[in-house]
Amino acid sequence: DKWDSVEPALRPEKAILGLRKQLGLYANLRPVKVADALVEYSPLKPELARGVDLVIVRELIGGIYFGEKCESEQHDGAERAWDLENYSVPEVERITKLAFETAKLRRGKVTSVDKANVLATSRLWRRTTANVAKAYPDIELKNLYVDNCAMQLAINPAQFDVIVTGNLFGDILSDEAAVVGGSIGMLPSASIGTDTSLYEPIHGSAPDIAGKGIANPMGTVLSAAMLLRYSLHEEAAADAVEAAVDKALNDGYRTADLYKEGFHKVTTDEMADVIAERV
Repeated sequence: DKWDSVEPALRPEKAILGLRKQLGLYANLRPVKVADALVEYSPLKPELARGVDLVIVRELIGGIYFGEKCESEQHDGAERAWDLENYSVPEVERITKLAFETAKLRRGKVTSVDKANVLATSRLWRRTTANVAKAYPDIELKNLYVDNCAMQLAINPAQFDVIVTGNLFGDILSDEAAVVGGSIGMLPSASIGTDTSLYEPIHGSAPDIAGKGIANPMGTVLSAAMLLRYSLHEEAAADAVEAAVDKALNDGYRTADLYKEGFHKVTTDEMADVIAERV
């Protein structure tokens, strides 16, 4: 990729990391739900994709992305670089409490993902998560190493309800999980903060298709549903919006990214109208 060699200070990641830090957006919630109408679009076998409905809760402003780092130094006669991974108990408590609260709105299962067999930070993470779990006796807690979790997302993703993990592991696992549904245009996200929250689809701005009327608006619409649920606590309204998206899909409407022979091909605006009519 022609942008891979751009200086770190000029990369877009520099801006988004700074935005998250300044707004105090400590958690990213990434739902991955495979609608029955879209099972055939998944790269997984239909029997694996059917029924997938999970949320990844990723710690967003701590860990190795925000730790001290050194681009280059001499050590024992060789150049080296390093990044410091660290987490505090309050940081882990905050993100895991959110995961348990999210599970209360769902099916009551939390999977905490770490690398506690190797990393000291992961051992603190696991101890702290176990302590937080004591306040949630009705929630089932399971621990998985990150490599096993990555494998399970590929071979049995429907087993998961809420996955909670640190910044680095969450970045990788949420991108892996994103492809399960077959279209990046379907996926919403929420970045939750102490004073404010940010809701956006995961697909970015896609300037190459701007103004062409071919973008899938469903990720944006579903992000609005997350705003209703997590910031406004309007559970019924969020359910209504999500149900309208499912109804539009079940009725055979598809934007360009999902279109196949036999369906109703619609533009971005037309799909938005179709969804609105079904709310």
